[in-house]
Amino acid sequence: MLLRGDGHGPASGCWLPSRCSRAREPVHRQGGCVKTHLNLVVVTGLSGSGKSTAIHVLEDLGFYCVDNLPVALIPRFLEICESSGEELNRVALGIDLRERTRLGDLPRVLDELKGDGHRVDVLFLDAGDEMLMRRFSETRRPHPLAATGTPADGIRLEREKLAPLRERADRIIDTTALTVHGLREELHRLVAGAEHAGVMTVTLMSFGYKYGVPTEGDTVIDVRFLPNPFFVQELRMKSGLDQSVADYVLRGPETGEFLERLKALLEFTLPRYQREGKSYVTVALGCTGGRHRSVVLVEELRSVLVGTHYRVLVQHRDIER
Repeated sequence: MLLRGDGHGPASGCWLPSRCSRAREPVHRQGGCVKTHLNLVVVTGLSGSGKSTAIHVLEDLGFYCVDNLPVALIPRFLEICESSGEELNRVALGIDLRERTRLGDLPRVLDELKGDGHRVDVLFLDAGDEMLMRRFSETRRPHPLAATGTPADGIRLEREKLAPLRERADRIIDTTALTVHGLREELHRLVAGAEHAGVMTVTLMSFGYKYGVPTEGDTVIDVRFLPNPFFVQELRMKSGLDQSVADYVLRGPETGEFLERLKALLEFTLPRYQREGKSYVTVALGCTGGRHRSVVLVEELRSVLVGTHYRVLVQHRDIER
């Protein structure tokens, strides 16, 4: 089904990691008006990937949301928000290929906004080609770029045109395996408490290779070489959250050494990701079905990282499949 939003009602919240009191402080005056730094989220991505849902969720979480604002008008619109006497310091803009003339100017505009002191985050929503075609088929909507071709042609062309935005995205969410509620939960996790401002978020994800590799993974590791509980009758229907499954995986002769090497890899890479300026890092561990081995190892890594100066999120993508 096509992901779309249907929730209403305001809630508190702001985009990670820009939730900080600094964003509410006046920074200068112009013409008698107090101007403030803004937290801006640009929501973009492929048609059918769930951008409308994302905009609705951010609106529910207290963002002032505008969809399909022309790129040329973004600076002027944000000037109005800056000078407004209202609480308009959290803004989300939906930008995609409906902006047919100036989309190529968006990276330059975002860089200028960052130079002016605003916090700018780009959220890119993606999904597998088959799922996108299924969503267009179920809703009987034409792909916006498929006027003279098939939906597959439109999706391919759209991927090409949006590739520069995907490259500079701060966060990529693959909605292939997400329901509407799943996407909402993912966004709620991103829109977290102010106490996490400035802290790098490390998402530990388990997944099944049979359902596809998550596109949002910064580091993707295959753990299918470890002992597989699926072939043990009494463990097959359980998950990696069950102690008996965890015991089986962890007592494998190579599991302990693998975990030590994996911990050493994260100890080396995570500080360097943070030094580079990353706000979010996703470490994805995959086994065949995403129910046993990858879940066990993600939980082991959780116990290692919890209590560090990173914010740790855990997502078992395919555990219910």
